Amino acid sequence: MPSVHSQSSSCLAKGCGTPGPAMECRVPAQAGQGCGGPGHGSRGRSLAGGAGSSAAARAAAAVSCGRPRASRGRARTARQARPEPPSGGGLPGDLGRRCWMALRCERLPQDAAVPGNRSQPGPARSSPLWLGNRSRDSLLAKEESLVRETGGDPPAPFLDGQRYYEQGLYEEALKQFEKIKDTDFRAMYQLGVMCYDGLGTKKDPERGVEYMNKILSSDSPEARHLKFATAYNLGRAYYEGCGVKHSTEEAERLWLIAADDGNPKASVKAQSTLGMFYSMPILKDLKKAFFWHSEACNNGNLESQGALGVMYLCGEGIRQKTEAALEHLRKATELGNIYAQGHLVEYYYTRKFYSKAAALAKRATENDDINMLAKITDCHPTYVAKGAAMAAFYLARCLQLGRGTEKDQHASEKYYSKACHLDPGVASHLELAANLERI
Repeated sequence: MPSVHSQSSSCLAKGCGTPGPAMECRVPAQAGQGCGGPGHGSRGRSLAGGAGSSAAARAAAAVSCGRPRASRGRARTARQARPEPPSGGGLPGDLGRRCWMALRCERLPQDAAVPGNRSQPGPARSSPLWLGNRSRDSLLAKEESLVRETGGDPPAPFLDGQRYYEQGLYEEALKQFEKIKDTDFRAMYQLGVMCYDGLGTKKDPERGVEYMNKILSSDSPEARHLKFATAYNLGRAYYEGCGVKHSTEEAERLWLIAADDGNPKASVKAQSTLGMFYSMPILKDLKKAFFWHSEACNNGNLESQGALGVMYLCGEGIRQKTEAALEHLRKATELGNIYAQGHLVEYYYTRKFYSKAAALAKRATENDDINMLAKITDCHPTYVAKGAAMAAFYLARCLQLGRGTEKDQHASEKYYSKACHLDPGVASHLELAANLERI
């Protein structure tokens, strides 16, 4: 039998501002195969935003892992001592504060962007570039049509500013919003977001927080429709300690206001954020986490859909229900949630549905642009990377052992390398599980 392979790489966890620890990403031994003799390794480059996966593939070089495979008795002990799923990926929110809290803003509620429409805002997306061309053009056409029907003059500064903002022309948008910031709360809101995140202007979080506080404290009917989104963004500022003094308690209070007991017209992003917040190790109130992920999922949040699947699958915050878990994971998978896809791949593999596992894993690892996938699905890039790493590892395992697909050692090494670069912690945990014969 050929010797096993390994690679050493220092990786960056996607969505996290700090480098991951240097680690050895070894190709796990095949069943019944021991480790070979010494060999040579290569150092892989870390990936940024999912780019450079081909470099990761080229970095995979054959070396022996240099340590004996665990005995069957030791594997049984490990299985008994570690009943959790082999991925070790954890629930959304189960990360360090600074790594997880790279949150994006709550965008301007769509209903609030249309003059004359005074209904409550619906669920909003986070990225300024979330709307596709068709949706953006539809919103602007609706606004212009409403102006013609009412016979009024078009609100040129705001309408023009919104056009520029949706197209990512932030400097031009800033000029338009500045003209009317004292008379139009929508323009004030957009300026608050732009100052806080440094869009089209120098980053000025204190000024951004000032604008948001004015909106939240205003009694004007014109500000009422912005308050859920505003409370979410202020909570984000307090949690990040950016523009204000860090306060977890104040962040929680504001997010609860923004979530409004699960009101579908409130901030769905706040509801999902609370699900993550209560999953964090410092709080670990999984019943509350389950409640808020359920509310957000019912209101259309894709990230919470995947989180609920994992919670049902692991029995975290709710009694374990495999049928409910698969329903959530499959729905989230169909809508492009990579984190859910990774867990579904793991479920298929550990139940020996190898063909299904390999086919889904190939789909989950087709696109290497983690940031783009995160933007499209409005899911946090950290969890997109975790799901992709899980899928890549199990695909590598299928290719190495010929499970559900033909054996291909070269492709197997490529996907092991990709898993290491996407999330070194997940890859290391799965490597251990493989060497202990848990997978």
